[in-house]
Amino acid sequence: MAKTVAALFDKRTEGFGTVQELVDQEFVRGDIILMTHDDTPTEGSTTTDHSRTGGAQGARIDAALSGVGGLVVEPTSLTMPGIGPVMVAGPLATALRGADGGAAAGGFIDALTEMGIPAQHAYYYAEGVRRGGVLVAVATTDAMADRAVSILSHHNPVDLSKRAEEWRKSGWTRFEFQSEGYHAPAAPRGAEMKREAEMARSAEAGVHARAGERSTTTAIPVVEEEVQVGKRAVERDVRVHTTVTEKPVEEQVHLREEHVTVERRPTDRPASGTDQAAFKEGVIEMTETVEEPVIAKQARVVEEVVVHKEATDHVETIHDTVRRTDVEVEQNEVAKEKAHQESSFRSFDTYDGDFRQHFNTTFAQQQGATYDTYVPAYRYGYTLATDKRYSDRDWAVFESEARRDWEQNHPGTWERFKAAIRHSWDKVRGHR
Repeated sequence: MAKTVAALFDKRTEGFGTVQELVDQEFVRGDIILMTHDDTPTEGSTTTDHSRTGGAQGARIDAALSGVGGLVVEPTSLTMPGIGPVMVAGPLATALRGADGGAAAGGFIDALTEMGIPAQHAYYYAEGVRRGGVLVAVATTDAMADRAVSILSHHNPVDLSKRAEEWRKSGWTRFEFQSEGYHAPAAPRGAEMKREAEMARSAEAGVHARAGERSTTTAIPVVEEEVQVGKRAVERDVRVHTTVTEKPVEEQVHLREEHVTVERRPTDRPASGTDQAAFKEGVIEMTETVEEPVIAKQARVVEEVVVHKEATDHVETIHDTVRRTDVEVEQNEVAKEKAHQESSFRSFDTYDGDFRQHFNTTFAQQQGATYDTYVPAYRYGYTLATDKRYSDRDWAVFESEARRDWEQNHPGTWERFKAAIRHSWDKVRGHR
């Protein structure tokens, strides 16, 4: 499936650099579009090649567009109502070359939407180019789309939503095809019908165009925010360090020593035969024994430190607010009575006492259960009961639909909270 990736840049150097990198990354040159404002308007025809104008500024833009990535489509100069003089290169130039002044701007919007760009963004791109920006787009495959997005993001593209908000704060409402002093010729009925169809397609995105002078269609969007709570894994490192320390120890050991002593004792007795034999020289040897301490060390395992991971689950309640635009329409008496019936429900807070009592009698004995944990379930039941889509439907009919909607944001918890949701539904609908 083909995809189109587009971006708006404030500076030409950023836009030209983006095109050059797309070519360097082997994107098909014939699929790359570049459009920028031409500071040197041409005279005469609304579609003129700069190679025949001789303007110095136009020549410089010409050279830049022709040189960037060796674009195969010759740069074309157009004067578009509502945008002004522009230089276009790539397949967009082929589509717009030869278009008359009244169709040029609309053809530009049509060309972008046919490439898959949302209509609202197409109008933003037109306004951005009108204000001097540079549009770069490339039609590519699914496999190359992520690479194209990465390349365009690398060159500081404009955030369209924020930029459009800035324009609106300064008084801008929407892009207009007509420029000062220019009025498109009256369109025949067939073209008018086509414009009305385009307006209908764009209405959902908040873009409204005038369809001739005979009819005007205004779409008022009702915008409502919804909260989508997800989760992501956050890694935290836990380090266990081992160190070697020394400490002094003290032990006692008993040691034995043998010593040779020489003692002289005076005697006075007649010498015996043995004593007579002592009249000769000799040597007497004796050995002394002394014990000394010997130290030996043996390593012993005295304790084990076991490191493991333990996973636990818990339910966390996220509190936030969402916005919604409401449109008030004056109604006849019958419609007013029906609207009164639909809006006669009390606010959620008025049921707090009943919901707490139901929790205490039904769920409080469960281990780890708290009222705050069950508040989202009671609130969801209240939302179902006050939703006019379910006003005439029985619980058994749409329970599977309610379960599917609940499981999208609270996977695997329907059976746990179903009783609280059903109680809230019955209470608000007056069944209890």
